[in-house]
Amino acid sequence: MADMKTADESIAELKREIAELSGLALATGVILTQLLQKNCARELNPQGVAGQIMTNAREAIEAFTEQNAANPVMSARALEAVQQYEDQIRSVLRE
Repeated sequence: MADMKTADESIAELKREIAELSGLALATGVILTQLLQKNCARELNPQGVAGQIMTNAREAIEAFTEQNAANPVMSARALEAVQQYEDQIRSVLRE
């Protein structure tokens, strides 16, 4: 019975930590998107700059994955996130 209580407590703690990390990731993503939108909007070719930033991000993720034998789920989610940020950033930039 004690093992079950410990397992339940551990699961509850992990759920709380996941929720906290999710909130941190959300805030970080929103701030990053706002900063990149503002930065790209100042450029003569904002769409081109946004594309270059995202290309560099993808290349960095792929290099990290190769060098560190990173978890494929983590790498896939990171690349999906780059696409999400790119879509959000580009949506407010002039052509």
